[in-house]
Amino acid sequence: MHDKTLRIEVRELRSQGKTYSEIEKTLGIIVPKSTLSDWCNNVELPGWYEQKVMELNRKSLSKAQKYSLVSNKIKREKFFEKIIKSNQQVVKRISNKDALRTVLSILYLGEGAKWKSHRGLMLGSSDEKIVKLYIQLLRICYGINPRSLKCRISYRADQNIQALQRYWSRVTSIPRGNFYKTKPDPRTVGKPTKRKDYKGVCVVTYGRTDIQLELETIPKLILETIEGL
Repeated sequence: MHDKTLRIEVRELRSQGKTYSEIEKTLGIIVPKSTLSDWCNNVELPGWYEQKVMELNRKSLSKAQKYSLVSNKIKREKFFEKIIKSNQQVVKRISNKDALRTVLSILYLGEGAKWKSHRGLMLGSSDEKIVKLYIQLLRICYGINPRSLKCRISYRADQNIQALQRYWSRVTSIPRGNFYKTKPDPRTVGKPTKRKDYKGVCVVTYGRTDIQLELETIPKLILETIEGL
């Protein structure tokens, strides 16, 4: 059913190391791969053909991987958008001071210094979101101005303390003059910092033991209440 000349051309191109897709493109034809394979039966391929196929498969896999990364990124973005939308109403319901004080107490329970080991408020974290949330909640719930807070930075030996203080001062709105002088962790001498985005641990302090005790008490009361449910 196919012109004999066409078959000869196909076999010739195949002997030159062309793939079936390349043959179709070169001759401007559309023929089932099974038919092309039948026509090229017993055609001797160049010695380098196997390497060519391996390279084509590698490139094809690379394209598939890139497509998969893009596809997964889109799925993640949609997933996070769904989470944000479903929790926007939750956040609106905790916008009053009592609810925010509860949030602050839970945050302090996890990250803050407890009364038995330290007198007064003290919370430290390397996560700027945690530090910013803590400072804003102190401002809203207790009227504490960030400029009245004290701060110290725990850092590694190969880090620049001046640069770290400038960074955390911008993040917290705490004046540079309110930063305590600190020394690097001696255990890190000779050990390069692997995380390039690591800015040390920002420790925020304030001398209100009464607030500290209140923040410690709220989670205990919550626990007692939910245990009775």
